[in-house]
Amino acid sequence: MGQVTVLYFASLRDAAGVASETVEAGTDLRALYEMLRARHGFALPQERLRVAVDGEFARWDAAVRSGSEVAFIPPVSGG
Repeated sequence: MGQVTVLYFASLRDAAGVASETVEAGTDLRALYEMLRARHGFALPQERLRVAVDGEFARWDAAVRSGSEVAFIPPVSGG
């Protein structure tokens, strides 16, 4: 299958304890997030996040391509 680099932001980065990691690609973006959610104990369900692949927003059912950079982006609060 190959590997992808996953980038974490905000609360996901805090929960994972790292800003990025390299993992096995998996099947689609939804399955990849659920695997990482189980590993790191992410509180946010996939429905609350945006996902980007190689700098472009992507659909959750998109296939994961080996060598890609995947970013999981939680909602941002600000003021």
